[in-house]
Amino acid sequence: MSSIVVIGSLNMDLVIQSPRMPSSGETIAGGDFQMIPGGKGANQAAAAARLGGSVTMVGRVGDDAFGPNLTENLARQGVDTSKVRVDSETSTGVAIIIVDDTGENSIVISAGANGQVSQEDVNAAKDLINGAEYLLLQHEIPFETVQHAIDVASLSGTRVILNPAPVRPIPADTLAKIDILVPNEIEARFLSDVQVDDLASAQEAGERILQQGPTTVVITLGAKGALAVTKEDAVHVPAREVEAVDTTAAGDAFIGGLAVALSEGHSLDEAVRYASGAGTLAVTKFGAQTSLPTAEEVDAFLKPA
Repeated sequence: MSSIVVIGSLNMDLVIQSPRMPSSGETIAGGDFQMIPGGKGANQAAAAARLGGSVTMVGRVGDDAFGPNLTENLARQGVDTSKVRVDSETSTGVAIIIVDDTGENSIVISAGANGQVSQEDVNAAKDLINGAEYLLLQHEIPFETVQHAIDVASLSGTRVILNPAPVRPIPADTLAKIDILVPNEIEARFLSDVQVDDLASAQEAGERILQQGPTTVVITLGAKGALAVTKEDAVHVPAREVEAVDTTAAGDAFIGGLAVALSEGHSLDEAVRYASGAGTLAVTKFGAQTSLPTAEEVDAFLKPA
C-alpha cells in the first residue's frame, strides 16, 4: 500500500531557453528546445518517489504519443501508475515553458486530459487513499474533483497536503479539511489579501489563512526559504544559496520532500528543512522532473560542513 497518493496533472513540458522574456508582439531568438515530463501532480509524485516514498499517481493522459512517455517515465522513478487512465477523447496535457537566463520561467498550460480527471477516478482509487498517510493535491485538475478527493481523505483520516496552484478561491468548508496548505508568495497573497514581501508579512498571511481552516500553512519563499505557520508557532527555514538554473518544479520538489519526511515520522520543522533542501537542489538543474533530486543528494546537501 502506498504511503503517498497523488491526484493531479501529467503534462509534457515543451521548454525553450531564452535570454529574456519577450515583450508583447515581440519575436526573439531562443536557445535549446526540449520535451520534458512535467505537470504538478506528476512532478510531486516523481519527487516523492525519488526521495524514497511509496507513491501512487492518479490522473489521466491522452491516447497520443505523449501519454506513454509520461507514464513510463513516472514508472522509472518508482511511481505506481496503475491508476493513470488513458483518455481516448482528448489529448495529453501540455505546458509551454520559457526559461530565461536568470532561471525564471513563464508557463502556459493546455489541460487536455487533466481537465477530465473526475470523481470516478478518485472513487477508483478510494482504497488506496484510505490506506495512505498523505494525499497530495493541486489545482491543475477540475476543482470539483479536488474537493471530492479531500472529502474522501477526510472521512478516512488520511492527511491532505494541498498546493493551491494555479490559485483560485477555496471555500471555507474545504479549507477546514486540509492538514497542510502549501502556497507560494503569490498564492498566499491571493488567499490572505496580504502582500507577501518579507518574513513579517508572510507570517501575517499565514495566520490569516489559518483562520480560514487549515491546520498548518507552509509558505514557500523562493530564495528566502519557507515559513511554517501553525496556531502555536511560526518557524522560518532559510534556503541555502545556490546558482539558479531553472526554477521549474522547485515547489513540487519541496512538496514531495515535505510529504516523504512527514511520512517517515519527522517533525514539521525537520520536514520543512528537508523539503527546502529538495526544492533548492531542483533549481540547480534544467527542467521539471529532470531536476528532481534523490534522497542521497538531499542528505549530502543538508549534511553539516
